[in-house]
Amino acid sequence: MIYVVEDESNIRKLVVYTLQYSGFETEGFGDATAFWQAMRQRTPKLVLLDIMLPGEDGLSILQKIRAVPSTAKLPIMLLTAKDSEYDKVFGLDLGADDYLAKPFGMMEMVARVKSLLRRTDTNAKEPETFAIGGLFVSIPRHLVSVQGEEVVLTLKEFDVLVLLLRHQGIVFSRDKIMSEIWGYDFDGESRTIDVHIRTLRQKLGVCEHLIETIRGVGYRIGGSG
Repeated sequence: MIYVVEDESNIRKLVVYTLQYSGFETEGFGDATAFWQAMRQRTPKLVLLDIMLPGEDGLSILQKIRAVPSTAKLPIMLLTAKDSEYDKVFGLDLGADDYLAKPFGMMEMVARVKSLLRRTDTNAKEPETFAIGGLFVSIPRHLVSVQGEEVVLTLKEFDVLVLLLRHQGIVFSRDKIMSEIWGYDFDGESRTIDVHIRTLRQKLGVCEHLIETIRGVGYRIGGSG
């Protein structure tokens, strides 16, 4: 079940229809009151949440959802005005998982919904350890070692490394890495990724070659040549 909280009727009906057509059970609400009534009956898998709502706004709803243990990890995608940079950043700081700036296309919306559900699917079976060359990574233990020697990484360096290991052979652009790890795009800040990759390689030492640079595209681990 996906809940769509949007006070503009035309947008809400179009989003709900598109998601239902794409195979998702979806229900729409025009304000916080109706949304909270539904939440008492059923917790959804994802909430698309408009920030500008009559009465209680989306950011207040977001804070309340995150404050309750049973919904603290509920995936939430904010729907924001095109130029509301402050709302985007503030919403992400409050715990939103992603955002869509209005006006947005329905195909993009569905793609972003699918991506967010994949990222937050706690039932998905993914490897928890990786061994490639002399590199060993244990996700539960947050452990990285090279030829038996432990390597200390920052949280973001670890997340980037795990992202590439989980999708071996797939080339990730800088923008895609930024979106997957930081949760949203930093326009013009792709150098942030280059810096993280450079320091990550330095720390991996003799295994630095495992992270390949695909010129003009991005980075990958485990290329097929």
